Amino acid sequence: MNDTPGPEKPAQPHVHLNDGTTMPQLGLGVWRTPAAETADIVRHAVAAGYLAVDTAAIYRNEDGVGEGLATHPDIYVTTKLWNDDQGYDATLRACDASLHKLRRKTLDLYLIHWPRPEGGKCVESWKALVALQKDGRVTSIGVSNFRAEDLDRIIDATGVVPAVNQIELHPGFQQHALRACNAKLGIATESWSPLGQGQALADPVIVEIARKHGRTPAQVIIRWHLDSGLIVIPKSATAKRIDENIAVFDFALDADDMARIAGLDRADGRIGPDPATF
Repeated sequence: MNDTPGPEKPAQPHVHLNDGTTMPQLGLGVWRTPAAETADIVRHAVAAGYLAVDTAAIYRNEDGVGEGLATHPDIYVTTKLWNDDQGYDATLRACDASLHKLRRKTLDLYLIHWPRPEGGKCVESWKALVALQKDGRVTSIGVSNFRAEDLDRIIDATGVVPAVNQIELHPGFQQHALRACNAKLGIATESWSPLGQGQALADPVIVEIARKHGRTPAQVIIRWHLDSGLIVIPKSATAKRIDENIAVFDFALDADDMARIAGLDRADGRIGPDPATF
């Protein structure tokens, strides 16, 4: 299998981050991907043309990602600091452990996974990420699941604005207020559970738009994220769906499609944990 995307494939978009770097707008998520299968899945994704992989310490599959990307140092890798490792010194140790498992000297993007406001350690953890960036172990630093007040807390303490805020975001939970906050601060928004953990795939509006474009529901939703300026990391452990999820760069949604999907947003649409209490 050829590891290099063919020249006939449309160019993949990148997002400019506030630290002067760029990252691919579409990547492979490996949440809940079995550790024993991760390396083969990642290798397949690279062969299919993926330019980025998103993992986390708590996923317990960083080793598999590192194995799968052993001959692909150019693939953009994101991982995340788990809650139990928050705190300045613990964060430094956790990053080194992730780098070792990922077989990398430098991490492309490192995120604080959850703000854990009751724990009171996110500021110290953020200071550690700033230090990791300064000494070159991490190229870009960001956060995940941070609310506006969480962002203010770490920015006020350090003067350093995260490059990325990765949040739950899908057609049923579009997070317009937090996206606007991110944009005002110059933070790129990245969507986790972009397909609503599969729930959005059966929505009649999505199904109808997919039929209109001759696409699958998943492709329509991923295209919606891209056309909305969001970074998106759909997860799949199935080769066919991995291939399907990246075949989205040769079509676009029209204004009517976007308006109809906008109408799917719900105030109670959250599927994952609430950052205020998790």
